[in-house]
Amino acid sequence: MSYDKLAKDILKNVGGEANVNSVVHCTTRLRFKLKDEDKANTDILKDMDGVVTVVKSGGQYQVVVGNQVPEVYDELVKGSGLAGDGIVPDDDGEKMKPLDAFIDMISGIFAPTLGVLAATGMIKGLVAMLVAFNWVAATSGTYIILNALGDSFFYFFPIILAYSASKKFHVNPLLAMVIGASLVYPTIVAQLPATLAATGGKALYTLFAGTIFESPIYMTFLGIPVIMMSYASSVVPIIVSIWFASKVEPFFQKRIPEVVRTFLVPMLTALVVVPITFIFIGPLTTWASDIVATGFSAVYSLSPIAAGAVLGGLWQVLVIFGLHWGLIPLALLNISTQGSDPILALMLGTTFAQIGSVLAITIKTKNNKLKALGYSSFISGIFGVTEPAIYGITLPRKKPFVITCISAAIGGMILGLFGTKGYLLGGLGIFSIPSYLNPKTGIDMSFYAVPIAIVVSFVLSYVLTMMFGLTKADQEVPVVAETTNATTTASAPVKSEQVEEEVLVSPLKGQVLPLADVKDPVFNSGAMGNGIAILPEIGQLYAPADGVISLVFPTGHAVGMKTDSGAEILMHIGMDTVELGGKFFEIQTEMDKVVKKGDLLLKFDIDEIKKAGYEIITPIIVTNTPRYKEVNPIAKEQSNVIVGDDLLDLETNLGGK
Repeated sequence: MSYDKLAKDILKNVGGEANVNSVVHCTTRLRFKLKDEDKANTDILKDMDGVVTVVKSGGQYQVVVGNQVPEVYDELVKGSGLAGDGIVPDDDGEKMKPLDAFIDMISGIFAPTLGVLAATGMIKGLVAMLVAFNWVAATSGTYIILNALGDSFFYFFPIILAYSASKKFHVNPLLAMVIGASLVYPTIVAQLPATLAATGGKALYTLFAGTIFESPIYMTFLGIPVIMMSYASSVVPIIVSIWFASKVEPFFQKRIPEVVRTFLVPMLTALVVVPITFIFIGPLTTWASDIVATGFSAVYSLSPIAAGAVLGGLWQVLVIFGLHWGLIPLALLNISTQGSDPILALMLGTTFAQIGSVLAITIKTKNNKLKALGYSSFISGIFGVTEPAIYGITLPRKKPFVITCISAAIGGMILGLFGTKGYLLGGLGIFSIPSYLNPKTGIDMSFYAVPIAIVVSFVLSYVLTMMFGLTKADQEVPVVAETTNATTTASAPVKSEQVEEEVLVSPLKGQVLPLADVKDPVFNSGAMGNGIAILPEIGQLYAPADGVISLVFPTGHAVGMKTDSGAEILMHIGMDTVELGGKFFEIQTEMDKVVKKGDLLLKFDIDEIKKAGYEIITPIIVTNTPRYKEVNPIAKEQSNVIVGDDLLDLETNLGGK
């Protein structure tokens, strides 16, 4: 696959560079902020080779491309005028709703950090397991070096978050990192009340004595008392501090002469922001964080099993809408303030429920394209990357997605029952397992619950998907026929069971014409199957029989269905209309939808299609014609029909009607 071509095609179909406010990427997605999402060709993107799907969530336009997203992102930036960090000025974009703005802020700050955070977490988890199994002594040089490697990222998290927050709030990144570094500077860390009390230090006085905010004061700044807090591994204080810096820095930018602006602006900004952070922002946000963490722990303790069911069952839904970003900071907050977190533990089963369902579909399907996607999604899912599984396989089929939610909920209940928690933000998928090892107690029942929950979620999802999750289309062998001009590829599944005789009614109002009048030789030659053509008078396409939708072309110009009696029908609106890219078409149905005769499937604007230079003659083809003895037109050529009039008689080898 050419990443350069894919990047160019994606950029073109999100509305071009001029329509992009910013773009970043996570593990599998290009996350665009577009000025106008209506300018994006969503259907074309979804059908593009190399694109799994498109998700609109949290104020972002997300193009899911899978594991090759870093390469595609690099080509996207290299081949466009976008900045190297993927950010362009945030002007003339529509103001986001508060929830969308919050999700966008959180994801923008945390998404760039998660890869390295997971990597160092995996190292820390590995070290914990080495010590638990007595393979490495906690006093050895090997342990000290590996533990430093694994722990450093999280310990100095304020510096890391300062950098990513600076990108989001448009602050000088180096200035932001200096602000973050000041919070974890060794001399500052040595001034913590617990440290000073242990070494015999005496407090100057105590603020808020007798309350939950009681704070001994050991130092002042210009006579103002400073409540010292531990900011190592903290999350909220530095984010608020950098946001505050984003207000202070422009103030000085506007007022300081350009000749000295380079050094005076960061100097004055730091002199304002850092003391205010220590005096006000740090203590207030730390107290607020403690209250939130304590409140969550209280709710969780009411019923860990119920919490496991809810978080496990709904986690994938939260991911789809981008709402899980609101829980990531809470999980980090729990780890930094309480040493452990149940949130990321309770959702562990979702990954393995997904790959269980995907494996079932992959094994049972006879569709080679789906099978190939299934194997790649299964492998990436093992390592915690589930977007290809969700958006490419389970979610479009609905039942498997529901099954994975149920299976993950049961896995979450098991983890809640045994009190499993995460002690660090480790890797994803199987690499996350060491993060649930309690560093104080080692391997206990809370850790044994992890493999139990994984197996239960996986097996339950696999079995239920095998029993209830596959559509009929997935279990049939698709026979692909293509038009010579590559406008449409239609799947004609070959069914093992005998088809039945039936009469198809007209899906359109218009004039009946023979297939010979269709200019495309693939249709008029009968290569696609026998049938009839209609010159429509009204731009509305209806179901010609009861059945299931088997094909909805993203551009809306072609719809296929399987009738309950076994006929496989292709209805192709106009000639070469795929080139319109979905313009003038409104899809009214979806893949695998059960429809009744006369249900509306598609709307199209006849006048606009004609103005664009395209014919609107519409072939109605029985693509599995070889299974019938005869496919005979009932309506006479040149006659006019309305929706519901008898159109085609399908006669089987068992006899006519």
